[in-house]
Amino acid sequence: MQNLSVVHEPWYLLSVALGAVLALLWLIVRLRLHAFIALSLVSLLTALCAGIAVIDVVPTLMGSFGGTLASVALLVGLGAMIGKLLEVSGGAQVLADNLVNRFGPDKAPLALGIASLCFGFPIFFDAGLIVMMPIIFSVAHRFNGSVLTYALPAAGAFAVMHAFVPPHPGPVAAAEFLGADISLLLLVGLTIAIPTWFLGAYLYGQYAGKRFDIPLHSLFVSSADSTDSKAAKNELDSVGLPSFASVIFILLLPVFLIFMDTGLNTLIAAQAIAGDSSLVHSLRLLGKTPVALLITLLVSIAIFGRRYGMQKIESWCGESLAPICGVILVTGAGGMFGGVLRASGIGEALAGLLADTGMPLIVAGFIISACLRVAQGSATVALTTTAALLTPMVAVTTGLSAVDLCCLVIAIAGGATVLSHFNDSGFWLVSRLLNMDEKTTLRTWTVMETLLGSIAFIFALTLSWIF
Repeated sequence: MQNLSVVHEPWYLLSVALGAVLALLWLIVRLRLHAFIALSLVSLLTALCAGIAVIDVVPTLMGSFGGTLASVALLVGLGAMIGKLLEVSGGAQVLADNLVNRFGPDKAPLALGIASLCFGFPIFFDAGLIVMMPIIFSVAHRFNGSVLTYALPAAGAFAVMHAFVPPHPGPVAAAEFLGADISLLLLVGLTIAIPTWFLGAYLYGQYAGKRFDIPLHSLFVSSADSTDSKAAKNELDSVGLPSFASVIFILLLPVFLIFMDTGLNTLIAAQAIAGDSSLVHSLRLLGKTPVALLITLLVSIAIFGRRYGMQKIESWCGESLAPICGVILVTGAGGMFGGVLRASGIGEALAGLLADTGMPLIVAGFIISACLRVAQGSATVALTTTAALLTPMVAVTTGLSAVDLCCLVIAIAGGATVLSHFNDSGFWLVSRLLNMDEKTTLRTWTVMETLLGSIAFIFALTLSWIF
């Protein structure tokens, strides 16, 4: 974005940037102001303080906000609809039951984790965990073990998919800010997310299950006998659950299409195929993330529409959009804040400061994101704000490959994952769902989140050095 501000000394611009970040933390943490309102207000004040011409303030804010939503809202909306259809159709239950049966009782935690990895591709962390929790309780009740043994691998799977893999809003927004290729980010994100989950969630979950004996939630039996649960179960019984093959097909279809685009792009770069072929362009179009998700959604509607009717499908798709509005608006506001930083020259001043310290860009991304995460709790705000701050630095840094940009996104996402505590809604969600006190939640969930973020950062740093 063109620099629209009056030229100021770097120390003044950095002071404005520091004041903007502190103001965000004060508004969100101390005053409990919604992140969308806080980001909007701070963006306006930062634009004025940084010297952007008054006539250019609103166009700068609106342009940056709209540009972010143009890409993010489409991906998140389509992903939410796919996740909702899988949720209400019983797809999650089918996936978990089949995997448990295939893996056996001893590998039930691994099966639940793999099911959550698959299911976590289109669905958000909160929704996925809530949907999966009755299945986790059922398995824990069946095998009579600590619920942590089964819950942490599943919760960790949703956490890594939500943090590191498109089409989730955090990595998508960061990719847009930093100019990372979404298709390549999907490949890199999955490459890092899976071993990160295995080390930081599955293995740690087995340890935590032995270390902390958390009994099954006392409300599990009563909730299973509730009127709503019985009605939902009766509806599923009358219609029938979807087949395991259909669920797997829906989950893997967007991955295949997006991988097709990535593979063709790699072949073009290697001059193995002609890049100007209309057939290649058409196939790559099918693999663009919005198109791939749209195709997957249409396939899901075709599969489930015959079972439930289009009226229910339309209702479920509508219901899926309400919970994501807040996430989309916060992401857009983060983009607006980033636009102000770019237009004011604050980013260039920050880039110069970090360059003088000699801190690698990927390390700076992790540290800044982790600090914001600890201070205000929201991973999305930490991720989008950090990406916005580093965008100008990325623009002036030479020699960054496409893989480097993807690794930078993962590093920022890793910083936004660590040290979940009292100001994080996910902390309280896990605490209450698993019936754990705050101390135990800190010793289990917080430790696991810190492991996931740190391990992902190490993988991203290593991959960046290699490539």
